[in-house]
Amino acid sequence: MTPERFAYLADAYGAELHRWPAAEQVAAQALLDSGDVHVRDAMSDARWLDGQLNSHQPTLADAALIRQVRQSFPRSFWSRYASWLSPAGLVGVGIAGVVTGTLVASMSVPLPMLSSEVLPSVFDQGDAEVVFTVNAEETEQ
Repeated sequence: MTPERFAYLADAYGAELHRWPAAEQVAAQALLDSGDVHVRDAMSDARWLDGQLNSHQPTLADAALIRQVRQSFPRSFWSRYASWLSPAGLVGVGIAGVVTGTLVASMSVPLPMLSSEVLPSVFDQGDAEVVFTVNAEETEQ
């Protein structure tokens, strides 16, 4: 292990060797025991940083401050319009159902035979000869 690798591992895992990867611990201890100045400096820096991180005590914010911050956020589109979007969606689905039902009903009811050139309904299978007759008239022209 090189002193550079040792410094990298000390930055990554801290000053306690038992937290280091198992494959690196023996070589790191041997390098530390050799008394290299760079290794001792890296370990000293890692101990200082570990001490700073371990001594940090997070402070809790005041409940009134938390409430004020939450109220200062702009309301989202969904929360602002949720009271009327749901009924509007149901009305929209209802209108779409009525339109679809009307369309299907109008396509399934045969048209009144006012003249001989009127085609049957799309769903009507009984007037196949009328369709063939109309098609035969178109091909004769």
